[in-house]
Amino acid sequence: MSTSPRNRTVVGCTLLVVSLGAGVTACGSGGHPLSAKPYDAADQISFNTPTGDGAKADPAKPLEVSAEDDGRITDVTAVDAAGRYVAGELSADGGRWHSTSPLAANASYTVRVSTEDEDGAPGRETLAFDTGRPRTKKRLDVTFGPEAGKYGVGQPVTAELSTPVKDTAARSVVERALKVDSMPAVEGAWHWVDDKKLHYRPKEYWPANATIKVRSNLTGIKIGDRLWGGEAKPIELTTGDKIVAVTDASAHQMTVYKNDKVIRQIPVTTGMPGYDTRNGVKVVLAKEGTVRMTSASIGAADFYDLTVHNSVRVTNSGEYVHAAPWSTGSQGYANVSHGCTGMSTGNAQWFYDTINEGDIVQVVNSGGDTMAPFGNGFGDWNLDWAKWREGSALAGGAKQGPDTTARARLQPESA
Repeated sequence: MSTSPRNRTVVGCTLLVVSLGAGVTACGSGGHPLSAKPYDAADQISFNTPTGDGAKADPAKPLEVSAEDDGRITDVTAVDAAGRYVAGELSADGGRWHSTSPLAANASYTVRVSTEDEDGAPGRETLAFDTGRPRTKKRLDVTFGPEAGKYGVGQPVTAELSTPVKDTAARSVVERALKVDSMPAVEGAWHWVDDKKLHYRPKEYWPANATIKVRSNLTGIKIGDRLWGGEAKPIELTTGDKIVAVTDASAHQMTVYKNDKVIRQIPVTTGMPGYDTRNGVKVVLAKEGTVRMTSASIGAADFYDLTVHNSVRVTNSGEYVHAAPWSTGSQGYANVSHGCTGMSTGNAQWFYDTINEGDIVQVVNSGGDTMAPFGNGFGDWNLDWAKWREGSALAGGAKQGPDTTARARLQPESA
């Protein structure tokens, strides 16, 4: 019994095919077909890549591998020089494999194909080919955020696109190529905030003292009609201790946790009726120190113009946690602010020294609305995990835009 395939001409097989083994007799090594050295399967399979010197494959077309009548494909691995693997699908009968993720333009690929003949003996073949340049110069560049550095465990990752992506299939291509890897590993997902912006967060907060690496595999990938993936600079983030500050507006108390243990309880005052502090989880946006706050920024009927110290911003519209020495008599007893969380100068100094960008400030039991997920800072954690995944083109597929009721204002909102 011979396992060497019959000689035949295979139309469409590209140049640069590298044989991995010569024809052998399957009856060697005890006579079991699987114990034989893999034979050269060059004439048992064909590819749809072009032939001829200098010929390059069209990156807009899928890669196809087909088996001849007396053999079947058992496995295909396709990878480019950058280490990006091509997803594919093998037919049930092993007669055809085709790529299901796009090829990159101007890239070099290696395809390794495993086969077996009608007697079950294994064959191998390797194909090397290059893809051409895209026919359009329209590129989609990606800018990741925040800047590389150390953040709290609530910090979302952001991706800003240089051009809008509306089509669900195109969004899937983009999302699949935006990679977020953490150590320790956690479950996470992208969420389309709008046509040009995505946020990424885990199911729960990031682990303390984690490393998060963000990169794009979009370069050279076809995204949609006349749109190809462009450049993106990778970033690396780390997290510190898990710091969560929970303010109970009805009890007028803030409890600060470090790695899930209480480290301080602080008497506070929050927004008075009509200026109620927003409920929900807010991610610290910045430590701004000394800030001038005026009634004009929110149109308050009662005039104020204050210089406020130890100010920590939690919304774009001007909600802060800050020192409020003028209201120490109400702190712990009543809510008298215009929306901010106020505390004594000593407590505010401690809070300012303890809290960092990306840490969590949560308000409960306030008369205010819940902070919107998007449009006024990072309210991402106010969506439960099921709702968050609905904003993913891969996990949920639903298009979800920002809450237009939350308009960002850069002025300080209240004191």
